Amino acid sequence: MSRFLEYVVATLVIGLVVVVLWPATRRGREPARRTQCKNNLKAIGLALHNYHDKYNSFPPAYTVDQEGNPLHSWRTLLLPYLDQQPLYDKIDLSKPWNDPVNAEACETPAPVYRCPSAPVEKLTNTTYLAVVTPYSVMRPGQSCSLGDVTDGMATTLIVIEVPSDQAVHWMSPVDADEKVVRELVQTKKKPHNRGGHIALVDGSVRLLENKTPYDQVRALVTVDGKEIVRDF
Repeated sequence: MSRFLEYVVATLVIGLVVVVLWPATRRGREPARRTQCKNNLKAIGLALHNYHDKYNSFPPAYTVDQEGNPLHSWRTLLLPYLDQQPLYDKIDLSKPWNDPVNAEACETPAPVYRCPSAPVEKLTNTTYLAVVTPYSVMRPGQSCSLGDVTDGMATTLIVIEVPSDQAVHWMSPVDADEKVVRELVQTKKKPHNRGGHIALVDGSVRLLENKTPYDQVRALVTVDGKEIVRDF
């Protein structure tokens, strides 16, 4: 067999091995990415509690100016509790998040806010959104304390993971309303194979599976709705 033919055969064999092993490699990577995503949300949950320890309340969904216009997201307010004090110090909280004065911070990725499985186009985007409704933990311009969560900390969610097509800039004061939460269990688009992660008020992180009924999800959203939450 000529050297050229040997080279061709070897190339074909290597190509065949890559084709056979590639799907298994990708499947092997997803559990690791899912674990990192879960760890990100655990860090966010701990940061929320550290914020609460200092201010006796969780952060508002976003801060507002004197006219009530949104300025900065809760994700920005948590930076000092996520070992991101230098990034936080670059932000002018008196100006909107996307004001030119905050351009440097806007262009800086915050890895803790990015799921490694999310195929987002921009590294500054996040798929971790707070649930913002009149009866959830986070509310527009308002703070909620642990004492307000009478439904139970282990059965009240605070942050959810959404599909990548609903990603927002991590500094943006945009989160998930009830419509987004409903779509989370009704759409076929999921952050991971079996569903998406949710962070609960007690600091735990669970995978909200595709089969979870919406009435159960809505019960998890309210802080004092007195709903019965079955195992999920």
